Amino acid sequence: MRRAAISRFRRFACGVAVVSILSPAVLAPPSGLVVAVPAALAVAVAILPWPIGRVSLAQAAGALGALSLVVDLAYFGPRELALLWLPCEVGGLAILLGRVIRRVPGRRVGAVAAVVGVAATVAPLRFSLRASPPDWQASAWLLIAVMFPIALAVGVGLYLRALDDRRERAVAEARREQRLELARELHDFVAHEVTGILLEVQAAQTREYDPAENRALLARLEEASLRALSSMDETLRALRDPDAGGGDPGSLRRDDLGELPGLVARFRETTTAKVVLDLEEGLAELLPRQVQRAVFRVVLESLTNVRRHAPKATEVRVAVRRVDGAAEETVEVSVVDDGGRGGRLIADRRGGGTGLIDLNERVVALGGTLTAGPEGKGWRVTARLPIAGGGRGAARGEPAPPRPM
Repeated sequence: MRRAAISRFRRFACGVAVVSILSPAVLAPPSGLVVAVPAALAVAVAILPWPIGRVSLAQAAGALGALSLVVDLAYFGPRELALLWLPCEVGGLAILLGRVIRRVPGRRVGAVAAVVGVAATVAPLRFSLRASPPDWQASAWLLIAVMFPIALAVGVGLYLRALDDRRERAVAEARREQRLELARELHDFVAHEVTGILLEVQAAQTREYDPAENRALLARLEEASLRALSSMDETLRALRDPDAGGGDPGSLRRDDLGELPGLVARFRETTTAKVVLDLEEGLAELLPRQVQRAVFRVVLESLTNVRRHAPKATEVRVAVRRVDGAAEETVEVSVVDDGGRGGRLIADRRGGGTGLIDLNERVVALGGTLTAGPEGKGWRVTARLPIAGGGRGAARGEPAPPRPM
């Protein structure tokens, strides 16, 4: 609505300016129209919003610059008439030059800006070179005088173009970060559920279940499938409406400490290993939302890796508790299994291996550290995060290696 109102105002202002510029030509000799029309067009093209129909700003500016240069060569009327409309034409061309530098995309900006800039520079020569003999001193002074508005237009145009480019890069970077966050969402939640479904199906192919076990198995598969579909739906909603998350594109679902017991319980149902959760009471009220999300993601990714790479594990321990840090209170989350490298989930599956790397970036951004590596016969993932949750950059930690495939 506001843009439409501004566009209407610019068209109105353009009409008033064109009428004002052309009105003196009614009282002037017919040759006055030769210099009045380019001046009116220069002001009009500089004011109007572009594109208009199929005509772009580059096309209109290039045509106007060429017309101005043709008039420089073809005009042989009284030199006083050329001087009368000269300020309007030079001013319009200077403003148009700034708009061209800012708005015309790609390589065309150089050619169009050159045509408009040359037209604005040599337009005053219609007055000085029409003298007999030509007034070279006046020509030099006019060229010096016209260089100031042209230089100003070029400077403003380049500055605004740089601001636009910076804004576009910022928007592109924000969109890239949002796509990466959505990719992490898919990896963390959908891959976790699909991995569990796949393991259940593989187990069902190697043993026989009685009817009661079959019903329980199908119920678990149904619940896991519904959770995976829910995650997909929430991710798609975020893609359709990036602002739906209220400024937090990662908060597509409940992934706080309150959901941690349910996550561990669902994992316990799909494995024969002993699964123990040691969750300190009161942490949910103490930790900021972003720290809770990071803790949840560490546990989620670690349990997914246990499923994929350590199916023979007999014990998995998950611990979330406060520890004494060097300078501030810290929460530590650790996931330890005794399954070694185990076996691969599917022999010919490729890809993956970036889960812990993404986790490391998330933890480091909050000012914490993440380590992952062998411990005894199994594997240990440990993350430490300041309870305040203030990120201090990547200097705090080294990238955590993924579990060997």
